[in-house]
Amino acid sequence: QVQLVQSGGGLVQAGGSLRLSCAASGSIFSVNAMGWYRQAPGKQRELVAYITSGGDTNYGDSVKGRFTISRDNTKATVALQMSSLKPEDTAVYYCNAGRFSYGNYYSDYWGQGTQVTVSS
Repeated sequence: QVQLVQSGGGLVQAGGSLRLSCAASGSIFSVNAMGWYRQAPGKQRELVAYITSGGDTNYGDSVKGRFTISRDNTKATVALQMSSLKPEDTAVYYCNAGRFSYGNYYSDYWGQGTQVTVSS
């Protein structure tokens, strides 16, 4: 099992920035990728970004150019730097960890979720 503990988030005005962090513990050898999903009220959960242990990244179309995901393999942490935030970025953000295989990311473990609210 892998445990994920998130930190960061909160309320910010449109155009502002926020940083989310997530620390993994437990059987971290069983995962080779970490990332972030988000879920807004009344909407399906969507991929924000993920990063593999090799440093390859992938971003959802709605956040490309504004969000940056990074990873510290030695500390088993992943961070999401969010800039130029928009009201439509308002959602609960979930850290996740899983496997990247044959071009696909499979989330196996989830953090507790963090609310991000962007005011207009």
